[in-house]
Amino acid sequence: MLVSPYAGATCALQVLTLWVLGAAGAALALHLGHPAWAWAALAPLGAGLFVLSFYRDPERTPPADAQAWVSPADGVVTDVVEVEEPHVLRGRALRIGIFLSPLNVHVNRAPTAGEVVAVVPIAGKCLAATTPACIDQNEAVLLGLRTEAGLLVGVRQVTGALARTIVCGARPGQRLARGERYGMIKLGSRTELLVPVDAGFAPAVRVGDVVRGGETVLGRLAPQPAGRAAAAGGEAA
Repeated sequence: MLVSPYAGATCALQVLTLWVLGAAGAALALHLGHPAWAWAALAPLGAGLFVLSFYRDPERTPPADAQAWVSPADGVVTDVVEVEEPHVLRGRALRIGIFLSPLNVHVNRAPTAGEVVAVVPIAGKCLAATTPACIDQNEAVLLGLRTEAGLLVGVRQVTGALARTIVCGARPGQRLARGERYGMIKLGSRTELLVPVDAGFAPAVRVGDVVRGGETVLGRLAPQPAGRAAAAGGEAA
């Protein structure tokens, strides 16, 4: 689709404001007899097109391999590390962090199929998403997703200096397909995938890799014995 349904009134207000300013500037220049100044109207008109492109929402096709987990966002992988996740997973997790620049598509997608079990808003600051401090200090929304095998994972949307609005359209009890849209972060920032360290998740990306939401494979779960898989499902329940 051309524009994300999560853009809302924000997109229309921003684009229309810029285009009205551009049209008014051109009209004023012509009225005052300075047609050359009408070219200055191209700046706000161009800015309006840029803002409109920020809310673009292209179709994506997940890979044929049903076991492959896909990226929840477009951008560049900034970290693949183990961290403590106290809100949903409540333990050690493998974190794959993705930085989204203002040029990236900002729609977020489910990395794997599952049921939404939690949507946790986390209060914080709006530091630049390029700084390490933003990871722990910025405002965020953490989505808890229970996979079809019973594994609990998290996807975290993090604000930035420009991105001050997080939209999470998912609700507890909702089922998401792999690669399905569930929200967006307006004007740049960071998205993270969080998987329990003992889940046997093998990353398929490294720091510096460019990823596309809903298409790029972030990794796969290692095959588990039937007994262990059943036990994991019972613990998650």
